[in-house]
This record gives sequence, structure tokens and C-alpha cells, in this order.
Amino acid sequence: MAEQKATNVTWHAHNITREDRQKLNGHRGAVLWFTGLSGCGKSTIANAVDQLLHERGVHTFVLDGDNIRMGLNKNLGFTPEDRTENIRRIGEVSKLFADAATIVSTAFISPYKADRDLVRALLPQGEFIEIMVQASLETCESRDPKGLYKKARAGEIKNFTGISAPYEAPENPELVLDSDNKGIEALAREVIAYLTTKGILPA
Repeated sequence: MAEQKATNVTWHAHNITREDRQKLNGHRGAVLWFTGLSGCGKSTIANAVDQLLHERGVHTFVLDGDNIRMGLNKNLGFTPEDRTENIRRIGEVSKLFADAATIVSTAFISPYKADRDLVRALLPQGEFIEIMVQASLETCESRDPKGLYKKARAGEIKNFTGISAPYEAPENPELVLDSDNKGIEALAREVIAYLTTKGILPA
């Protein structure tokens, strides 16, 4: 847990509650936490889900790993400590989106179970939806859209998940998406079906 360094600060309650915002938006807020190896399809699926939700008039946003590291987390690298801080910051930002009754999709490798569990603990029950995008290392390497696996195998990238750094797969995710054998649209619709079943989206 990050240390609270600021002193003389007070939490301010808002006049408009999260329930008020949910009623206005017509749906609940939630965090769709896509996790998996590089190249498994996290970002592609997250954006496909975002498109489907947008078409239904749902308030959404996508937080993508590379995009966040170019701004909010540009001072972080890929050591275990920096990975933990990366996820902590994203968790706090994601909570703000959920509090605003927005469905936010996050696409981060987030390789450590403890880090993902810390984010889960920030949110009310049922609003953190851990989505394991399942694809074999062989599949991810064959896709390798950024050429990262090739560089990692050559020793040009240190601390690369799945090659020179560990990935701790979720033990009990809310959803497992079979990215080895199913297409993007089918997987995106599985996410929509889950959100509807759980009452986050209206039926």
C-alpha cells in the first residue's frame, strides 16, 4: 500500500452521489480489468467492447497501457516496483471513473496477482471485473504486433513478461476469454453478456 505523504488533507464528500450519477447515466459504473500476456488481444478486445457499449449509449473510457505510460506514468519503468506503482495509479484513476458511473476498460498486462487484488479492494463488490484474456505464449509470440518478443528473446528488453519476468494468472477471474480460438467480436459480446447478466447494463 502506498504511503500517505501529504498532511493536513481532508476527504470531501460530494453533493451528487454515485447512485445519482448511475441513475442519470442509466447504468452502473464498473472497471473491466483486462489482463494477459503482451499480444493476447487485451487492447483490441477492450476497444471492441468500448465500441459496442458506445453504440448502446453507455458512458465509457479505455485506459491503455502504452497510452498511460506516455503520460500519467511516464516516469515509471518495468521493474517489479514500478509495475506495482503503475497498477496502483491506474487503479485509483479507474475508481474515479467507476464513481462517475462510467464503465472503464483497462488493458494492462498487470502480471502480479497482489497488484490486481489491491485494485479490486478499492471498488465496491461487483464493480471490479477481472477478465483474463487467455492466449498461449506461442500464440502471443506469433502475433507479436510490436516486435517485442523478438527483442526480448534477443536480450534487448529486460523484465519482459512471459520471457524474463513472471506472469501470475488470475485464479478466479470473473471472465476468461479464449483468445486462442475465438474472434474479437465474439469475445467482446461475451463481455457485454456478462455486464447485462450482472445488472451493470440494463437488459
